[in-house]
Amino acid sequence: MDNPMIQQYQQNILLAQEQVKLYEKKINFYSLMRLTAFALVLLSIYFSVKFESLGMFFACFIILAVVFNWLVSKQAWFTAQKEYYQHFEKVNENEINSIESYANLYDNGAAYYDERHYYTSDLDIFAGGSLFNLANRAATSHGRDKLASWLMSPAPKEVISERQDAIREIGRKNDWKLDMQARLFFANTNNRDELKQFFTYLDTTLDLPGEKWLSKYIIIGPALFFILLVVAIFYPELKYGAIGMALINYFISSYRHEYTSKTDLIAGKIGDTLKRYSAVFNSIEGVHWQSRLNSALAGKIRKEKDKSTSATIKQLSVLINNLNARLNMMIGFVLNATLVWDIRFVIAIENWKRSNQHDLEAAFDVIAEYEALISLASLHVNCPGWCFAEIADGEHYTVTARNIAHPLIAADTRIENDYELNDSLNIDIITGSNMAGKSTFLRTIGINSVLALCGAPVCADEMEVSVITVITYMRIKDSLNESTSTFKAELDRLQMLLAAVETQPKVFFLIDEMLRGTNSVDKYLGSKAVIKQLISKKGVGMVATHDLQIAQLETEYPDYVRNFYFDIRIESGEMLFDYKLKHGECKTFNASLLLKRIGIDVDAV
Repeated sequence: MDNPMIQQYQQNILLAQEQVKLYEKKINFYSLMRLTAFALVLLSIYFSVKFESLGMFFACFIILAVVFNWLVSKQAWFTAQKEYYQHFEKVNENEINSIESYANLYDNGAAYYDERHYYTSDLDIFAGGSLFNLANRAATSHGRDKLASWLMSPAPKEVISERQDAIREIGRKNDWKLDMQARLFFANTNNRDELKQFFTYLDTTLDLPGEKWLSKYIIIGPALFFILLVVAIFYPELKYGAIGMALINYFISSYRHEYTSKTDLIAGKIGDTLKRYSAVFNSIEGVHWQSRLNSALAGKIRKEKDKSTSATIKQLSVLINNLNARLNMMIGFVLNATLVWDIRFVIAIENWKRSNQHDLEAAFDVIAEYEALISLASLHVNCPGWCFAEIADGEHYTVTARNIAHPLIAADTRIENDYELNDSLNIDIITGSNMAGKSTFLRTIGINSVLALCGAPVCADEMEVSVITVITYMRIKDSLNESTSTFKAELDRLQMLLAAVETQPKVFFLIDEMLRGTNSVDKYLGSKAVIKQLISKKGVGMVATHDLQIAQLETEYPDYVRNFYFDIRIESGEMLFDYKLKHGECKTFNASLLLKRIGIDVDAV
């Protein structure tokens, strides 16, 4: 059945394409108007020289400069709107691609890959084809860090519940979610350390020499210049006083050039970026949130002392962009000569830092948390058949599910299963043939538990799970760099597991074919000894194995060990798998048949 969200995304793409064309026309028109304004500036210079009128020059220049600046501002706004709709189009295309092929424009989380983590490597949490790759909609490095941290450890029950409510609410506001993704998309390819450098800059004092008297001069100097300029209209001989005042103003700005450069080194490059973040903060502030978590997050950035975070960030963006006006050589000369421009805005930026630098990093952390919530809400929106897990309170372990499946397998091919571990202590032995589905089932339980315990929806009709610490033992391999054999790597993993069972709360282990790096006798004896030790430590989890002798532990520990299996049917020499979990021990294996297919007859040996 087609996903109902695809049609909505397609409509959004058409809307975005229309808006891009509209703003392209406006940008071209205002570009022509800018050229006209510039031509008029040159014309005013010509007539001012011809009539030897300094007053005419400054009057025309100021008027045309204001008009030119307005045209630049309007064109910049149109350009920003065009960019927004281009990003909106990409965001919606990405959602369609995610639904249809699990493709994603956002980072796949490879930087967080860690083979030594309790479960992220074995359960495909990070890197290509991973859960992070499926879910991630965080454009900022802070947002990716937040989402990764949620996927790497279970949250307390109260936090899980709050996140679930927040994700549901964001899912109901899908237009807002897509708007936020489009507004933040610029950061998807931006310098990863840009904000970190900015926060460092905020904590660094400029210590501008003579700042106290310069703060007074930026008012007095320009005032004297304009007074002399106006008087020179009536008394032309005073024009030299106005020229002298302009040169003094320019000299004072130039004299402190190194401090202007220090400010411009970091702040000058982030003005437009801050303007974009201001729009993001404004979008969060403008929503009436009902869920506890969303309301609390928005409350951190809403009006405090009559100034919201979006207005505060926008104010700094305006100050920085005004300072950047100096980069145009001609305009910069006139602004410094008349308004002591550079010093004026260096001081203004320093005053802003003193008043607003506190807790600004915490405000950006709100964006990061929303990006993590939006990422998980994308699963909720794009996978309407998924459910939110109930978090169990029982003394022992609960992991129950109805029609649970692996979220990274396409919906039309994945197989659903039921499983029940209801407030009890059990180790489940799962036997079965090669390729029958044992490993996939273990990963299905593991990856859905990770989703559930970070507050995300799970790929199941129903699920209930305790707050457990998942530990896996699956893809054990040697390491040439560390001179570690497969068997040594397995021993290290077992040691970690046994230690965790004693020290970590409610460890739920998933073991796939233990001790495969040794001979069959030691493998059986060692595996049996490990399971017995786990039972003695009240360990709970699943063990998948080909060794039917391990299943005999159910006889020895009937109240603790349970047997399950994945079956295979052979018809006319063909293997048929149903990938369905069943109670009991597996009786049919397929290794001999597989060997025969490649020309090895086991019966003839």
